[in-house]
This record gives sequence, structure tokens and C-alpha cells, in this order.
Amino acid sequence: MFPLKDNIPTERFPAVTVALIVVNVLAYFFWQKGGITLGDPSNPDYLQNLYEYASYPYEIAHPGEQCFPQGDQITCDAQNGAQFGLPPTWLTVFTSMFMHGSVLHLGGNMLFLWIFGNNVEDSMGRVKFLLFYLLAGLAATAGQVIIGPDVAVPNIGASGAVAGVLGGYLLLFPHARVITVIFIIFFFTIIELPAVLILGFWFIQQVLFGYFDLSDPAGGGGGVAYFAHIGGFLFGLLLIRVFANERRRRRQEELSRAGGLRF
Repeated sequence: MFPLKDNIPTERFPAVTVALIVVNVLAYFFWQKGGITLGDPSNPDYLQNLYEYASYPYEIAHPGEQCFPQGDQITCDAQNGAQFGLPPTWLTVFTSMFMHGSVLHLGGNMLFLWIFGNNVEDSMGRVKFLLFYLLAGLAATAGQVIIGPDVAVPNIGASGAVAGVLGGYLLLFPHARVITVIFIIFFFTIIELPAVLILGFWFIQQVLFGYFDLSDPAGGGGGVAYFAHIGGFLFGLLLIRVFANERRRRRQEELSRAGGLRF
């Protein structure tokens, strides 16, 4: 399933959502110097950014220790990390949210952020939405650390923060509908599906894949951090009501039923 747009309008231009998308895109192409794929070990720019600014579950679970490459291995200790001029662990928790492994990784995250983030932003306002997004990213990181505290594998991607947006959207707009492309082998069709079906199916996928991935929670260095997705999504479900304004949410649903315009 490939979502294209939903039927919930926005009253205000989603400035923070657009800004987050722009920052992620700029970070990928100009800071990480990414192309179609970024995961080429022969690309020194990729390796430097990855090792320095990705988030390591081990570092978070072991305060004072940092991880760095040593030959073909990643070593973590409290003495030698400083000599490489590594950024502090607390900073990498945030920088890793704006890094991606390929243009497809980036594009998928930004598509979901645009489709569902603009409505969530409209429901709570710009400042609250930015805080909600960043906290969802932190919750996602915590989810991955809890399941693999001794994993010294770099974690990157906005998926965890975006998962928080998806969880919040699901609770705010359970009756929303999304125009979706369905691929069936070499054919595809475009239909309108309930958002609860799309997002619920996505979350169940993460839980199932995470369950099967428990023996290797970091995905072997090139996999998917499913428990980061789960952590972010659960954050969105549990705390969306703290951030969202019920009056604004109802107004969005009224505009939807009236066929109002959306950004």
C-alpha cells in the first residue's frame, strides 16, 4: 500500500511539517551527500557522518561511553572516543532523526510526514507539534534502546518520529480516508481506504517484524529498527490528547464533511 493523500483538510499552512521535510532533504543531499543510495562503504562522507552523528543504543544505555570505528569493527569505551572528536551522545540522539540511508528511505518517511503530519500539526499548533515530533523521536530511540541496550550499531532515520505522528493521527481521525495505490505484482490500482486500516496494518507489521527480529534487534547493521517504530507509535497514541486541541480537531472533521480545501 502506498498512500497519496487523505481527506482531512487543514486550516493553516503546515509550516513546521514543511520545515521538517526541507531540513531532512537538505541534510540528506548536502550534509550526508546522499544520492539514490547512501549506504556505500566506499563513500567516506557517508561513513564519517554515519559513525559520528548516528545514534548508538549502546552509548545511551552506557553513559560516558562512545562508539567509534576500529578497523572493520565498532568499538565502544569511555577512554578512546574523545580522541576522535565525537559529538556528545545527547546530540546524536537528535541528529540521527534527520539522517537517512537512501533516497527511498528519505522519500518514504517524508511522504508519510506530509500526508499525516499536516493534520496533526493543525490540531495542536506549530510549537506544540515540533515538541511532539521531537519527543516522539526520543520515545522511538528509547524503544530501540530498551530492546537492545548492548547493540553498537548506528541508528538513523526519521521513522520513529514520523511513527509518533501516525499514532497521533490514528487516534485523532479514526474515520479519515486515504487515497492509496495498491500494487498487485505488475499491476496497481488506486482506491480510497480508511486511515485506521492503513495505519493499523502498518503498526501490526512493525510488531510482527519486531517479534521475528528479536534475535537481532538492530537489524544486523542494515536492517530496520522496528522497536523504534513501535516506541514512536505508542508515544503518539498515548500522548496525542495532551498536545492536540479538541476544538481544532472537530473543526477539521467538520471541514472534511463539508468538502473544505486543504493544503
